[in-house]
Amino acid sequence: MKEQLNKEIISVSKLLKMSNLTIPLYQRPYKWTQANLADLLSDLKVYRDRSAYRLGSVVFHQHFDSENNQDKLDIVDGQQRTLTLMLLVKALIDERLNTKDSGAEIKRQDLKATLSSLVDPVGDFLQRQRFNSDISHRNLHQNFMAAKRAVTRSDYTETDIEFLLNRCEVVTFVLNDVSEAFQFFDSQNARGRDLSPHDLLKAFHLREFSVAEDHLKAQSVSHWESLESKQLEQLFANYLFRIRNWAQGKSAQYFGKTQVGLFKGVNLEQVGLYPYVEPLRISHHFVDEYNGQYQRNIDHQHMSFPFHLEQMVVNGRRFFEMTSHYQQQIAEIVSAEHDGNPSQPIRILGNDLEPLACNILRTLNTYSSRTRTGDGYIRTLFDCAVIFYLDKFGAHQLSQAIEKLFIWAYGCRLEMQVVQIERMDKHARTNNVFELIKQAVQPSDVLNWPLKTIKASDCKGTKLSEITHLFKEMKYYE
Repeated sequence: MKEQLNKEIISVSKLLKMSNLTIPLYQRPYKWTQANLADLLSDLKVYRDRSAYRLGSVVFHQHFDSENNQDKLDIVDGQQRTLTLMLLVKALIDERLNTKDSGAEIKRQDLKATLSSLVDPVGDFLQRQRFNSDISHRNLHQNFMAAKRAVTRSDYTETDIEFLLNRCEVVTFVLNDVSEAFQFFDSQNARGRDLSPHDLLKAFHLREFSVAEDHLKAQSVSHWESLESKQLEQLFANYLFRIRNWAQGKSAQYFGKTQVGLFKGVNLEQVGLYPYVEPLRISHHFVDEYNGQYQRNIDHQHMSFPFHLEQMVVNGRRFFEMTSHYQQQIAEIVSAEHDGNPSQPIRILGNDLEPLACNILRTLNTYSSRTRTGDGYIRTLFDCAVIFYLDKFGAHQLSQAIEKLFIWAYGCRLEMQVVQIERMDKHARTNNVFELIKQAVQPSDVLNWPLKTIKASDCKGTKLSEITHLFKEMKYYE
């Protein structure tokens, strides 16, 4: 990697003059808001007396674009910062260089010359770059208008302009191999930058794409990029991480950077011809072959990859498909569980639940103490178990499964005065319904699992009369 790495410290003006800058379609949307721009401008004010001010790093993947017969510099890391600087300079060009207002006009000839030299590269970049996300369009527009307001203020002086263009710097890293570029981005962020675990997973799996599938990156990542960071954080931390670990009998309290290896699996282009990989390889190629047949243009059928929550992760494209599959499925399940219309049966994945199961879910959605931290932990425990059952058996005997999993999860709540995350985790591992579901062949293997009744003398939980009532109704309370 070192032979391909080109490291340089350059000014903002030199950065924006770099030819053929491109933000690849697989990059996340431009998410910096006016608050981020205001923070940047505030920092520049504070440090403008310095001889130089480091804004951070930008990682590029340099490659030859045969379609346009030119070299390209794809921004792998640093697009938020680079775009914001581009907007600031574009605002300066529009409002301070090309102006008839003598009060706003720049007097220093060196600054005029520098800005004039940026007119074409900045204009060319903004003209050729395409942004497919509505989030990007909205934030770019709002930040550009905010930048124009900022640079036309009387307190935004030529000293500020000179500092931005000439003394603000970035460290650029140019690599010739996309896998190395993402690996460098990954390692840099893992060593200290405040990056979410799911962002590290995105970087890892983007570089795991095979060369033949490189053109599918933008399409594969589109659903991921449509989600808010908080949604992805909850998907992995609350559900995918916990279910996978509990199914292996392991602790699953907090999902952090050190746990991302759980979602790094096999690269089908590189792994050996081992027997355990063959089911994944067969499914991978058969699904693609089926969906690519010309008959699909007639019957409009589409086959999805057969994902399972405890399955080995297939790196690259299938990882993003897996994430989309479970995000959509879990969102539908949780939404169905929170159905607030008492006159209609609750439907999960298109199936009506039986009255008792509906009553359980409506009680969990409405009982007075449901917003307490401990109750939230138990609800997550219950939801994870329902999700894992659905992943294994679909909607077969789902109502009975909900009854069983409710008693399993909320028995812990009734017995504990305070439920902390450690207690939730211990209950999942010592009374492990996830291992039971994993090993089950038929739904009856789960539904026939014997659970103890709760004695009134053992109940230490408070403000749980609605839950207690359900236990009495189901004959699990004595």
